[in-house]
Amino acid sequence: MKILVIHGPNLNLLGQREPDIYGSMTLSEINRRIQALAAELGIEAAIFQSNSEGDIVDAIQQEVYDVLIINPAAYTHTSVAIRDAIAAVDRPAIEVHLSNIHKREEFRRTSYISGVVTGQISGLGAEGYLLAVQASPKILNR
Repeated sequence: MKILVIHGPNLNLLGQREPDIYGSMTLSEINRRIQALAAELGIEAAIFQSNSEGDIVDAIQQEVYDVLIINPAAYTHTSVAIRDAIAAVDRPAIEVHLSNIHKREEFRRTSYISGVVTGQISGLGAEGYLLAVQASPKILNR
């Protein structure tokens, strides 16, 4: 089984960017935890981060994964292109957010992505990614 984890814009700044909202863990630390858990579960994990909407769409359209785990970050609230790419590939997908987008500013409460994913994990910090990894085999076998 293969998963693709996509981190959206500005997540490369984790650990220094608004730690009161996003935590103090760096993206490298999160990625190490994802890889370790995936290996433990016998899952192959590819991880990709981009600040570019087009690069994220291109990554989603790859044919090399079974389950998508995506934190679209700011594109959550703006990107029809990412939404359409997820819908087009017709694979199980889990949307992850470090903060609880439903408790934040009004504009962050709308997710263009949530209508095309299998599930959403929001507000559990880096643990949300690990929960998504654990859920991946289960949603693939539905």
